[in-house]
Amino acid sequence: MKLADVYETETREFKATLAELDKGILSLTAMLNKSGTGTVYFGVGDDGEVLGLSGTIGASTVKKIGTRIAETVRPAIVPRIFFEEHEGKTIIVIEASGYNKPYSAGGEYRIRIGSENKKIAPDLLGELFFSNAQALIDNAEAVHQDLSFNELKQLYLIKGMTIDDGTFARNMGLLTKRGTYNYLAEILSDVNDCSIKVVRFRGKDKQEMISRNEYGFHCLLIAMKQVYEYVTALNEVRVDLKSGMERKETPLFDAECFDEAWVNACLHNRWVKNIPPAVYIFSDRLEIVSTGGLPVDFTKEEFFAGVSRPVNLSLQKIMGQLDMIEQTGHGVPKIIGVYGKQAFDIAENHITVTIPFAFEPSMNRTNYDGLSQTHAAVLKVIKNNPALNLDEIAELAGIGRTRTSQIIRDLKDLRKIERVGGRNKGYWQVN
Repeated sequence: MKLADVYETETREFKATLAELDKGILSLTAMLNKSGTGTVYFGVGDDGEVLGLSGTIGASTVKKIGTRIAETVRPAIVPRIFFEEHEGKTIIVIEASGYNKPYSAGGEYRIRIGSENKKIAPDLLGELFFSNAQALIDNAEAVHQDLSFNELKQLYLIKGMTIDDGTFARNMGLLTKRGTYNYLAEILSDVNDCSIKVVRFRGKDKQEMISRNEYGFHCLLIAMKQVYEYVTALNEVRVDLKSGMERKETPLFDAECFDEAWVNACLHNRWVKNIPPAVYIFSDRLEIVSTGGLPVDFTKEEFFAGVSRPVNLSLQKIMGQLDMIEQTGHGVPKIIGVYGKQAFDIAENHITVTIPFAFEPSMNRTNYDGLSQTHAAVLKVIKNNPALNLDEIAELAGIGRTRTSQIIRDLKDLRKIERVGGRNKGYWQVN
């Protein structure tokens, strides 16, 4: 009999006996390199005819096959090995999936073309390494398959775009080749396990934590905006009115550089490692950390020059449609122009962008709820430079001195501010 009238394909291989085990394993890696999945049948002829395996077949046989796969396949895979019975004939089936390509068997690299295993040219190996992360986020199945995308759809509707519920998942690249939700769908869904952390520390190291905020568990694009809003709300501006005729404003950090670093961290993160990007805030700097280094065929020179090499193409497409990114590759050069190449720490498994502070921050996240526009304006001026006197506060707030004095009394009564020290050498503390 034939095996359900099936034939060898790009994801299916037949071997007559276990004497061809190594050839079968090589075929398995070739299929993984092409499609990310593959199945090898032992005890089946080239035409699909079930021959069965002779001799004693049992648990020890499965163990032997598993050991041989572990010895020869790199990177490691976890195959499924099991028996099937067809009209009294026993065959062994090996199934595997993986997207950490390129895979090799015994040091040999092959790729499946039709039903044949072709040698991989050296230049194609680099392309396989580079496409690895893209294949992962596109083809790796989501942990959960009961997903909804109301938040993502709302972002499109806000932009005035029309969506078709019937084709939305396919058009957005949220499905694997098998029609299941992929990992991109997971991180963009309304409910997921992805948590992005913003952690503040008291000093210049991680010994004492002040706060830890978690964003996520829903659409990544929403969480990204929440992180950006939280961090930039901490960005103070020092104003110097005594350095000449013009006032000088100095922000704590360059908000555009942070925006570029944060977007890049999310766009290029190796999401399937289940380690989201994070932001760490110290007394003298911000650190934005993403998982995964540079692609294997991508140099630091190209990176610093702003050559665009997106890791997650489908995510880039969505972010571009929603105007969350500009596909010009100017982000890295922008950061280098302000903070230098030393802002980047590029390691094998992570990239860290460090943004130093221009001065020692107060790091108070001010609550303006319930305040009038003029009260909020005065409070913001005081927060940005607590050492200003009454006349300077009035000038920067754009209101009269008498009115400013009354607002300051109101803010003190509301416990929004308090005076520390005397009139000449003291400062305002914002609560």
